Amino acid sequence: MEYLVETHNLSKNFKHHCVLKEINMHVPKGKIYCLIGNNGVGKSTLLKILCGMLKPSSGSITFKNHLWTRKDLNNIGSLIENPALYGHLTADENLEIISQLKNISLIDKKKLLRTVGLTDISNKKCSEYSLGMKERLGIAMALVGNPELLILDEPTNGLDPAGIKDLRCLLKELKNQGMTIIISSHMLSEVQSIADYIGFLKNGELKLEEKYNQENLEHLFME
Repeated sequence: MEYLVETHNLSKNFKHHCVLKEINMHVPKGKIYCLIGNNGVGKSTLLKILCGMLKPSSGSITFKNHLWTRKDLNNIGSLIENPALYGHLTADENLEIISQLKNISLIDKKKLLRTVGLTDISNKKCSEYSLGMKERLGIAMALVGNPELLILDEPTNGLDPAGIKDLRCLLKELKNQGMTIIISSHMLSEVQSIADYIGFLKNGELKLEEKYNQENLEHLFME
């Protein structure tokens, strides 16, 4: 099996507190990998390390069979916590800023916004967006440059049922286009509908990692 991302004994300490303990993670190429665990177990910390926002205390990351470097961020799109939007600007303008920061030519904004379902309101100021609309725009911004890896941290937080359904369809469509996706969540019902592989994180340790075979995640989680 070909892995796009692997971590090797990855650990993270904040002062004297160990947040992640020797994580060995394996993310298959072209699949949706769901990182599951309660709030506060280290999911966001792990994802922040993978997208370069934090440095690990020890261990390493392999990306496309080589040691991860900051150059690999050109192939990684991410949405960690809340989307960093300029509220006084439109969706088009926010996408332009991201493309400039990444030094990427933004060829087709309409296609990108159509992908996340924001075509009809692309010229509306983001301060007027609902939470779900902001989340969609955040994902569109993460998709600038057509990255090979998309990292999303609890993307369903605050979304209504319709928004969650739309996000689910979007992630499946991106996977079908060949993108690898890592998503963290504590909503087991949503994970069951999209996951190809799962990783259970508890107290900073990866307790279980396996291909998801449609078993009851709540029962597995309690075990």
